[in-house]
Amino acid sequence: MSVNDAIAEAGAKAAGKRPYFLDEEAETVLAITMAAVQELAVARQRIDTLERLLEGKGVLDRSEIDAFVPDRNAAAERALANQELIARVLRIVQQRGEAVDIANDPASEDVAEEIGADS
Repeated sequence: MSVNDAIAEAGAKAAGKRPYFLDEEAETVLAITMAAVQELAVARQRIDTLERLLEGKGVLDRSEIDAFVPDRNAAAERALANQELIARVLRIVQQRGEAVDIANDPASEDVAEEIGADS
């Protein structure tokens, strides 16, 4: 999967119109914040699980995690994961931009008429 494919998939739009309960700008900030919080909560739980399992089995001490430096491949994988995370967190901004683009596009009938007039 390419970086662009991963980002596009992370930003996929759900069907239907988004309901707003606060003003649109507040909803946008809240949605971004909650997406980030959700991602962080899941990551923390998984990290805690891994650290406890590894330390419990004597595989490593938690201080080794703090001292770890990723190699080139791991750094590239982390960069991709960060881009995907940002795409998920900012998904609502992307979708609002797409909605504006669609609203500003000429209707397909207008385009068809223009093409027919040029022939």
